[in-house]
Amino acid sequence: MKPAKNSAKPDLSVNFAGIRLKNPVLTASGTFGYGEEYAEFVDLNRLGGVIVKGISLKPISGNPPPRIWETPSGMLNAIGLENPGVDVFLRDKLPFLRKFDTAVIVNMFGYSLDDYVSVAEKLDNAKGVHGIEVNISCPNVKAGGMAFGTDLKATFELLSAIRKATRLPLIAKLSPNVTDVTAFAKAAHDAGCDGLSLINTLLGMAIDIRCRKPRLANNTGGLSGPAIRPVAVRMVWQVARTVPLPIIGMGGIVTGEDAVEFILAGASAIAVGTANFVNPRATLDVLDGIRDYMTEQGVGRMEDLVGKVIAG
Repeated sequence: MKPAKNSAKPDLSVNFAGIRLKNPVLTASGTFGYGEEYAEFVDLNRLGGVIVKGISLKPISGNPPPRIWETPSGMLNAIGLENPGVDVFLRDKLPFLRKFDTAVIVNMFGYSLDDYVSVAEKLDNAKGVHGIEVNISCPNVKAGGMAFGTDLKATFELLSAIRKATRLPLIAKLSPNVTDVTAFAKAAHDAGCDGLSLINTLLGMAIDIRCRKPRLANNTGGLSGPAIRPVAVRMVWQVARTVPLPIIGMGGIVTGEDAVEFILAGASAIAVGTANFVNPRATLDVLDGIRDYMTEQGVGRMEDLVGKVIAG
């Protein structure tokens, strides 16, 4: 039985870990540049927030090409986290984003604990940064190259150190390339994080059977797009039942209905990623779709949807 229709405009506002969002739609890091790249197509004031492309302590040129390969219902990428470094971001990129009434969340990463802490300290003092999303999927060069996000002890120690370095809301972006994502969610919670992002890309590979070589120069890359959505929804659902932290759900969101899946599974906000490459206005289409769903279902507030899946 459908709920009675509500003629009032639904309230899409969200308080995510202390960050005020006009609505739950954000941009997934690495797919929307630093906002300015999409400003011709998208009114940034309409978005709940912009999560910028990952920032490191020093500039990084990334991996050699080819770095992207299209796959069925998705894509592989091995860009290599190319970025100009935190100082250039603060000087040249952040001022543009300050012009808009939209939350700015900075995705950051490093290759050692000290790298992460240094970036967090610089962001902590920056006007116009509303939160930090920590990419913990990078290799820890001081510990043999194992990714921080696939080692529970390293995850806890890294996030605890960053927590001490900043007063900003701290969001851990968890890797799906682990046996039990809920264990890493607990480690992030215990380290003092204010929220979680789920999920980062799945590790994948494609091979050119004529040349018998990998399609990517890096051999492997991160798989994103609609193909991974069921995996991402499942992980959001599992984590939402495990820790009391708000979640940004992401992974293959193309429509408002896709986004509502994540919200019903337990996400308080969502991020649109790969869809931006296909449709530069994907974020606004998703936003309109969420609003239409809420109006159709007679749902007045976002919080009335979060985690409301009726699971067996």
